[in-house]
Amino acid sequence: MLAELIAFQQADAAFPSGSFAFSNGIEGLAAHDPGLGEAELAKAVAAALDFRWAGTDRVALVLAHRAGPEALQQLAAVDAAVEAASLAEPMRIGSRRNGASLLAAHARLGTAGAAEMRAAVRAGTLHGHLATVQGALWRALGLDEEKAASIAGYGFAAGLTSAAVRLGLVGAIEAQRVLSGALPRIARILERPVEAHDDIVLTGFTPLIEIAAMRQAQAELRLFAN
Repeated sequence: MLAELIAFQQADAAFPSGSFAFSNGIEGLAAHDPGLGEAELAKAVAAALDFRWAGTDRVALVLAHRAGPEALQQLAAVDAAVEAASLAEPMRIGSRRNGASLLAAHARLGTAGAAEMRAAVRAGTLHGHLATVQGALWRALGLDEEKAASIAGYGFAAGLTSAAVRLGLVGAIEAQRVLSGALPRIARILERPVEAHDDIVLTGFTPLIEIAAMRQAQAELRLFAN
C-alpha cells in the first residue's frame, strides 16, 4: 500500500517536477494548426506515445530503473542514448531541463541518490534526461519497474492533454476524453518487454511534432519551454 501511495504522489500534478512548463511539442502543433481540436489532439497523443515514448523514454526509464541511482556509469550510458535519440534541440533541451527540475525537487526532499545524480549532472557526467532521472529515482523510492513505467506513461500523456487545455485548444472534459482514450494504448505499450543489450539503441521519432517544436522555439511569444 505504501508503494501505491508513493506512486500517487509522484504522478500528482501538484508534485514539483517542473513538467507543467513543457508542452512536448503541443504548442508548436497549435501554432502550425490553430484549429487543432479534440480529434487532432488524440492523434498527436497517440503518435507521441507510439513513436516517442514507447521506444525512447519508456525504454530509457526501464534501463535506468534497473541500474539504480548509484550506478552512475550505467545511467550515463542510458542518458547518452536518450541524447542521441533526441534530434530536435527544443525537445532535447526540454528533457534535460525537466530532468534537472525533478532532480532538484528530490534532492531537497532527500530521496536517496538524488544529490549524487544532481552533482553528476553539474559535473557533466550525466545529461540528466527526464526518463533517466525518473527511472533511477523511482527505484530509490521503492517503486518496481512496472509501477515506475506506468507513472511515466500516464504523466507523459497527461502532460500533453494538460498543455492543450492551458493553450485553450480543448476544454477539460475534452482533454479527459483524450486521456481516457490513451490509457489502453499505454497499457499495451507497457506489456512490451524491454531487453537488455550492450549497446542501447532508442528508436523514437516523431517528425511532425519535432519540426513543430523547432519552429515554435523561434517564436517571440510562447507559453511553454518546448
